Amino acid sequence: MGIHELGPLFEDVQLNNILGDGKTFPDCMPKRDLNEINADYLQSKNKAGFDLKKFVELNFTIPKIYSTDYKSDATKSAAQHIEALWNVLTRKPSSQKRDPEGGPDEEGGSLIPLPHPYIVPGGRFREIYYWDSYFTMLGLRVSGRIDMIRSMIDNFSFLIDHIGYVPNGNRTYFKGRSQPPFFSLMVKLLSDEDEKVIREGREEEEGILVKYLPQLEKEYQFWMKGTDLLSKANSSQHRVVLMEDASILNRYWDQYNTPRPEAYKEDVELSHQSKQKPEELFRHLRAAAESGWDFSSRWFKDATSFATIHTTDIIPVDLNCLLHHLEQTLSEAYQLAGNSLKSSAYQSLSRKRKIAIKKYCWSEEKKFYFDFDFVANRQKENVTLAAAFPLFFEIASPDQAISTGEILEAKFLKPGGRELRRHLIGQGIGHRL
Repeated sequence: MGIHELGPLFEDVQLNNILGDGKTFPDCMPKRDLNEINADYLQSKNKAGFDLKKFVELNFTIPKIYSTDYKSDATKSAAQHIEALWNVLTRKPSSQKRDPEGGPDEEGGSLIPLPHPYIVPGGRFREIYYWDSYFTMLGLRVSGRIDMIRSMIDNFSFLIDHIGYVPNGNRTYFKGRSQPPFFSLMVKLLSDEDEKVIREGREEEEGILVKYLPQLEKEYQFWMKGTDLLSKANSSQHRVVLMEDASILNRYWDQYNTPRPEAYKEDVELSHQSKQKPEELFRHLRAAAESGWDFSSRWFKDATSFATIHTTDIIPVDLNCLLHHLEQTLSEAYQLAGNSLKSSAYQSLSRKRKIAIKKYCWSEEKKFYFDFDFVANRQKENVTLAAAFPLFFEIASPDQAISTGEILEAKFLKPGGRELRRHLIGQGIGHRL
């Protein structure tokens, strides 16, 4: 049992905003057995003078907020500031015990222990987050901290091996959803660095793509779960959707249809404003959290109304570009492993997905990439930065890339960003921007 499964105690703490931040209570550590705490609460809560906040403080250890005393040095450059932050944001392998099989031990607190060091966002975000970590790794590469990149990838491999996928973050209450699948990009990043080591004449290790092939495959199967159940009468299952032309694309999803533990009060309150059934609304909210764009109006039917969120009805262009990359990476990895048959199969899947992305997400009229609402059978109208993904992954044709880039620049690139773009191109690292 986790804190978020305590029923009335959890609901009362969250709905009454006892700790001020909905994420704090799920992150607490119980001071004794949760069943005993829960039984005491049910017996005591209606007694005169009962104080819920005192009860929580007596029975739970409030999580530490790291680095509250950290002060940035304004005399240092941005690069020096970032270098100093790596150690501040590094978390060591948890001292919490793991089960005998090496998997996460969920007794007590909600943190899923990881076997290697990792970087956290900081503040109230005390755990590792999936897609954030890829961009963290880009910074780590510039800093030359390749060992930390390797450690973080090994942590994600650990989660895939023991949970079946990378959760939103290493908390038990994040189970049921993942985040944008950047694992293949992480592995490719490490592979590129490994090739540099080989070229420098150091001892060659096992090929990185082959080493992480089992985890790449397992993540792909997680995203494609339910494919065998798809039919015209049943066109969507979990994260897969059967399109009208028989192609298969993906959406964001969550195993659960209840309020998110870390945002319980906000989700319940929104359900009182929405015309949707609560369980449908909660699934859409959770799916948007899986997207990492929580919350963007790209998921709303009415861009001005949060209550109209309908995430699971949408084929996101960025998600499908990421899965296209995963298919290509699997094809390359299987080729390196000597399995030409599997390599060809994944190459075929990536080609089919590329065609489907262009068919459903490219607007010839507007010369831009959009998400696709498969329930309404039409493209969404939101102009978003997700349209940059077909450019980065080289899915867009040259003409599509030019027109999409022009719209992105006109609508999103502001004065400071233009200077940065020119600088990056000058340095030879901004050719895809």
